[in-house]
Amino acid sequence: MCSLEKRGNVYILTLTSDDQHRLNPTLLDAISAALHRVRSETIATSSSSALITTSQGKFFSNGYDLDWSLSDPNRPKIMSLKFRSVINDLLSLPMPTIAAVTGHACAAGAILALSHDYVYMRKDRGFIYMSEVDVGLKLPASFVTVLRCKIGSPAVWRDVVLRAVKMTAEMAVEKGVIEAACESAEATVEMAVELGEELVKRRWKGHVYADNRLTLFGDVIKGMEVDEIVENVDLNRVRNNMARL
Repeated sequence: MCSLEKRGNVYILTLTSDDQHRLNPTLLDAISAALHRVRSETIATSSSSALITTSQGKFFSNGYDLDWSLSDPNRPKIMSLKFRSVINDLLSLPMPTIAAVTGHACAAGAILALSHDYVYMRKDRGFIYMSEVDVGLKLPASFVTVLRCKIGSPAVWRDVVLRAVKMTAEMAVEKGVIEAACESAEATVEMAVELGEELVKRRWKGHVYADNRLTLFGDVIKGMEVDEIVENVDLNRVRNNMARL
């Protein structure tokens, strides 16, 4: 489901395989385990580190695994709880974090990317896209807190949430949503590694960095406490809407 490697003091967490990396408990548990390993190793060595999250294939992540979650009334709560836990882990990680988005980042997948400190994205393929209004789902309040903290313009909030604009890398840079548009998937990861290495050289104390991030994004942390889940949804209608996209 995912792999973790280390280049110097830069960790690279990769969502593996060529599928859509839909966020279900299996994948979320794998991501959580990788983040816990990064945290533990960094604390144990007192080293300055950075984390990059990227993926293989066409998608960075195509959001929640709705086929899994909506087939049982108890599953949406489990999926929401695990996803919010992963976002909390990212926000409290004692190091800078960078999302190297090498494919489509949709819905919860976009929220996962934007929960990193920096977002680099390939410009030759892929987009960031909040698909909820297109597929007929209510946007969770916890997602809104991330969008408001990471996107400065109310006009962009409107376009992202209420127009479901599919933002390419260059459009996302122009609108202030991401930091850089890169030439290819490989260049996206390499530029993210370069930034990670540059930040590691600052030798910041991890716990101080994490405390400052938690202060800066306190509204997101509070938003992640809200257990607003995907429920009362006509799954067949959602599937049909997704098939038309």
